[in-house]
Amino acid sequence: MLELAILGFLYDAPLHGYELRKRITALTGHVKPVAESTLYPAIKRLEKAELLERATRPGSVAAPRHELTLTEEGRRELRRRLAEPSRSDITDENRWFTVLAFLRHLEDPGAQATVLRRRLAFLEEPASFFYDGDRPLRAEEFDDPFRRGILTIARATSEAELAWLRETVASLDTGSR
Repeated sequence: MLELAILGFLYDAPLHGYELRKRITALTGHVKPVAESTLYPAIKRLEKAELLERATRPGSVAAPRHELTLTEEGRRELRRRLAEPSRSDITDENRWFTVLAFLRHLEDPGAQATVLRRRLAFLEEPASFFYDGDRPLRAEEFDDPFRRGILTIARATSEAELAWLRETVASLDTGSR
């Protein structure tokens, strides 16, 4: 997820590490804050893989800054990761939002629709936070207002996402013809 976010934000524009960290934190920070001890090793891995480059630019006030730029290979890698997200990128909501944040960089509407269909198929599978054996329990089956609340909120969120996914896939299918 972190590498995808780095590639995605650098696809938009060159950034220095501090600004990149702020943008990633804005996207994922409420769930998983990005520490420097996590970000900079990821940047180094991507740099070593020749997916991004670092250039030193004069600072506006004081010390020089290291600006990060995506290489052409980095652009290809981002598009590959977007076209072929892992199962956890589809099923984990936070990872999914990271994919979704940059899916526009996958320029083929048919390829975008394929990714959205994978999420749609996942959401259409019967699921719950609570089960009776193998049977998913519904909100109406709980006297506990808190568990009922979890399931009510989850259902409303899923229904909204399903509606958006169906509408967007239909739009992409129409636009790619």
